[in-house]
Amino acid sequence: MNPSAFTTPGSGQLILALSKGRIFDDTLPLLRAAGIEVLENPETSRKLILATNDPDVRVIIVRASDVPTYVQYGAADFGVAGKDVLLEHGGEGLYQPIDLNIARCRMSVAVNAGFDYETAVRQGARLRVATKFVQTAREHFARKGVHVDLIKLYGSMELAPLVGLSDAIVDVVSTGSTLRANNLVEVEQIMEISSRLVVNQAALKLKRARLQPILAAFERASQLQA
Repeated sequence: MNPSAFTTPGSGQLILALSKGRIFDDTLPLLRAAGIEVLENPETSRKLILATNDPDVRVIIVRASDVPTYVQYGAADFGVAGKDVLLEHGGEGLYQPIDLNIARCRMSVAVNAGFDYETAVRQGARLRVATKFVQTAREHFARKGVHVDLIKLYGSMELAPLVGLSDAIVDVVSTGSTLRANNLVEVEQIMEISSRLVVNQAALKLKRARLQPILAAFERASQLQA
């Protein structure tokens, strides 16, 4: 099947961009509230485009960090992305109508259990900070007046302080169990994180009649999550 058929401007076809894992799982009840059921499980299917019970709605599976880009450029009409991802992306070309109150977590600073973070900050030490959320980390430490060297990583953030690559990390924390397992402690919470619905601005105009009932159902269902 020709993927371009999914993104023909003005067509009745709607494409929803989701990432595997918690966001996908937490979005399913919102889709059901809109009468939409995804017919395949991305954890067991190798397909990247999943059918639903609505022949005019498809779900594409992409990396969490790529969701805003697919929606911005119209490869997807709407998607679900965490606040952390949207802050790094910048939100250009995206309409963000609803905080869905799902996939809740927090963005935090963490260090080795034996590292005196407060003293280092108070004495004006220059810290090395590993993170994939470079923009968020830069703004956070700038507000505090802390001098940092940011090291961009894409995975296994907890390893960086353990091998001396960094003094601290900035990462998303849910239960904190991974930090504890690696002898790291949260020393500062930067912000609460939840996932938002994002919509392509052109699709909102061209496909409003098709999109609006889904957006309304999402909003009603998300209010129950609050």
